[in-house]
Amino acid sequence: MGDFKAMPYSEKYDIVLDNITFGERLTADFIRRHLGDQASTELREAYQEGIKPIPEDASAEEKYETAYGNWIWMGKTDFDFIREHMGEEGIDQFVDFEVEALKRKNASPSLFMLGVIRALAPKTAFKMTAKEFAYRLQWITPFSVSEIDPGKAVFDIPRCKILDHPGPDDLCQVGCQGIYPKWVAEQFKVRMEFDPQGHSCKCTLTPLS
Repeated sequence: MGDFKAMPYSEKYDIVLDNITFGERLTADFIRRHLGDQASTELREAYQEGIKPIPEDASAEEKYETAYGNWIWMGKTDFDFIREHMGEEGIDQFVDFEVEALKRKNASPSLFMLGVIRALAPKTAFKMTAKEFAYRLQWITPFSVSEIDPGKAVFDIPRCKILDHPGPDDLCQVGCQGIYPKWVAEQFKVRMEFDPQGHSCKCTLTPLS
């Protein structure tokens, strides 16, 4: 991570659990609104086919790895279920639904202050945002920061952790390359672009004018 602090596994584990809870509630709400309570129950049952228990006496790294696998499984199940019942139009609706939920989840006084800083010193605000992402995104996959300045930040991902799991296409293309850039642009006024090359990837952040 260069000069940036490495996130401990205990924090990665907590963030994965938070994202599992967030995703489960979000998708259940979406499915109930569009397909009804019975469909929501069917989705929960589908989750159970691939969720693994997390031993209480496991190390923080082991807990994180198991929880991460559960997060991947649940995300894949969400996309498969929505596509099966609602088609690609349903996927597009879900993207917008999750972006709005992420904006609500991440709204805070500090984000308001960042908006104030952006209005007064946009380059400073961008660099602050990029540094925050350089720490907060470590739970998703290992990466290094090859560049970070007031106009651009580059995160190099030598091997994406998501792609080490089977059937990751929707998580990569719809999640990382669809939902995240849309959310980051709307809430943080930052352009997020991915350049995947096999299992490796480059993520570039630039400020939106």
